[in-house]
Amino acid sequence: MKVAIVHDWLNQLGGAEGVLEVLKDLYPEAPVYTSIYWREAMPEKYRAWDVRTSWLNRLPLIKTHHQPFLPLYPMAFEGFDLRGYDLVISNKSAFCHGVITPPDTVHICYCLTPTRFLWNYHSYVQHERVNPLAGALLSPILHNLRLWDKAAADRVEHFVAISETVRQRVLRFYRRDAVVIHPPVDVQRFQVREDHEDYFLIVSRLIPYKRIDLAVEAFNMSGLPLKIVGDGRDRSRLQAMAKPNIQFLGRVSGDQVEQYVSRCRAFVFPGEEDFGIAPLEAQAAGRPVIAYAAGGALETVVEGATGVFFREQTAESLADAISKFDDDTFDSATVRQHAQGFDKETFQDKLRAFVDEKLGR
Repeated sequence: MKVAIVHDWLNQLGGAEGVLEVLKDLYPEAPVYTSIYWREAMPEKYRAWDVRTSWLNRLPLIKTHHQPFLPLYPMAFEGFDLRGYDLVISNKSAFCHGVITPPDTVHICYCLTPTRFLWNYHSYVQHERVNPLAGALLSPILHNLRLWDKAAADRVEHFVAISETVRQRVLRFYRRDAVVIHPPVDVQRFQVREDHEDYFLIVSRLIPYKRIDLAVEAFNMSGLPLKIVGDGRDRSRLQAMAKPNIQFLGRVSGDQVEQYVSRCRAFVFPGEEDFGIAPLEAQAAGRPVIAYAAGGALETVVEGATGVFFREQTAESLADAISKFDDDTFDSATVRQHAQGFDKETFQDKLRAFVDEKLGR
């Protein structure tokens, strides 16, 4: 069986790339088709892959500033020649599901989300602080991209959604049904430790929709120690807001992430995510989560057993949850056991079975 994997872009690491790596483990011979590839910004192991880029990869500045080129991505993905493949798997949060496949090729879209800035435009503009003039200029462009996005979804044979939240969005925006197969978590990477330190933790890209600003405001109120691992274009704004009890650690190694996660009092998850791998990684280390009660967190955090929720997406609501949090009420073994239900082997088994069913094997 000849398999191709399609991915939106390879210029930064995030949850989508975690899924991509497990797909490559499942289909090691499959080439990866993507719009752009910033080789130096990606892990060393990617250099052994057969990565095939579009013509967009030759444009100046696109690897570091890919957003201004958004209207060009549909043409780039439609330009790939995917003849000769039995199976194409698109790992999609933006445009990559728009590839055109031959009639005898099965196209399965693993949908991380219907394209967020197209279908949740007003929230996206608010969080990204797009000025009104730019918003007015974007409006007709995004309208046309929405039309294309829906047409591209019509070409996909089968959708798999990462969560019930995303399944509902696929149904609403694309009028397509999907099965839910939760994304893979590398549970074995994290270990439960008995010794913990007195700090709360966030591990995240520092971009507006992650709502790290809520956590900064809440910990400004509480005065409790918060460590923030990660980097992004929102970092300078967040640091300017933060009091001395909040420490920004920037990008750290994988080993350091594991240490910080395993020793924290609790992992803080203030945004509304489509799924959210990081809270499950914390649970794999036996650490409870304080999460906003929306989106994927409702499927990954068990209130009272593996974490607690705050119900309003405000700094005051989060601060209240932090003040009432007692990590001694959580059993580390129980927390880790819950995370094991999302392990990457479970993901691979479920996806393999789904593929076999759709290929009639």
